[in-house]
Amino acid sequence: MHISRIALIDVRPSYARARWALWRNWHFVLSCSIFIFCAVLQIQEAVAGEPPVASKAKNVTTAGNDSPITLVFGGDVMLGRLVNDVILERGPYYIWGNILPLLLSADVTLVNLECVIAKGGTPFVPPRVFYFRANPRAVEALSVAGIDLVSLANNHAMDFQTPALLETIEHLDRAGIAHAGAGRNLEAASKPSNLEVQGMRIGVIAFADHFREYGAGEDSAGTNIIEVDLLNRNFDPVRTTIQKARDEGADLVIFSIHWGPNMRQVPTMDFVKFAHAVVDAGVDIFYGHSAHIFQGIEVYKGKLVLFDTGDLIDDYYVDPVLRNDQQLLFIIKASRAGIQRVEMVPLLIDKMQVNLAQGKNFNVIQKRITRLSQMYGTEIYTKGDHLVIDISQTNTKDNR
Repeated sequence: MHISRIALIDVRPSYARARWALWRNWHFVLSCSIFIFCAVLQIQEAVAGEPPVASKAKNVTTAGNDSPITLVFGGDVMLGRLVNDVILERGPYYIWGNILPLLLSADVTLVNLECVIAKGGTPFVPPRVFYFRANPRAVEALSVAGIDLVSLANNHAMDFQTPALLETIEHLDRAGIAHAGAGRNLEAASKPSNLEVQGMRIGVIAFADHFREYGAGEDSAGTNIIEVDLLNRNFDPVRTTIQKARDEGADLVIFSIHWGPNMRQVPTMDFVKFAHAVVDAGVDIFYGHSAHIFQGIEVYKGKLVLFDTGDLIDDYYVDPVLRNDQQLLFIIKASRAGIQRVEMVPLLIDKMQVNLAQGKNFNVIQKRITRLSQMYGTEIYTKGDHLVIDISQTNTKDNR
């Protein structure tokens, strides 16, 4: 066979050499084709505003479909200080530990961004106890986790004044991450942010009750500040913004608020009444955060009240009693018909990384959220490594 091949080459040298070269390098041609195909896809993603680094798959269906979607809520995400250092040293994936598949599996993922992402800005005066700022590269940590929307209405959005807030918004916009609760003026800060998935439109509005000096004005940047009371002059902006979200076509309205003091396990009755009034005004999910520890959950008139969702990632000192390193991730199934199911996944924050809680930590979290929720008539049962609230079987309370 070797001799016959030589003979063939001798008889038809040009044809044989060309065919042999093509056969020998076929894998090179195939590799180039795959590379070009992937490059085109990445360009298309970039043009569409989807960051290529994220691998979250979005469900695309017709507008008439009413199958439930999955929303994931995390508490405060603080990417400054030591968390910033570890992102720069170990990359954007490290901080998410083994919960990344849970974040990426959702149709919509929301968190409270408890820092600015900026190079610029100067510290706010009068001085604060804590200033939180992350390097612009930290936005990659949000992108790789498939974060779809962040609330900016909180007590750190103006830590480095207007330039840092506006730079943060620029980084988020370039990454294709929606935001609500802060902007270059009050109109922008109070504007609902709209998301659409599976033909279902989701409107998100965001407020904070502190710091008042961080609040946006008619011609000045800042956060969407509100007082937690039911006086018309304070509550009217809530009603107005909820109605605006509905007028813009929202099938599901989410009310985000950064409120109350740190390390408080149970909201005051004034806070409970405020949450109920927000739901009565037309909200489907009340999404609270600020305490750095989770609080109980209430199903009020078929709507969901998360009084406080705690933290998702930080570098904070751990209180030995309140254990602010023990946290929860909230997974919600919802459709146009309403909230159907709530699942919670116990988490543990350690060494600037969040992972699934195991063993004793899991049990402590399970017992605590069960106890805190029972006071609102909410029953929680355990299914595998998830804690579950079945909305259809939960005894809701009118609290009239």
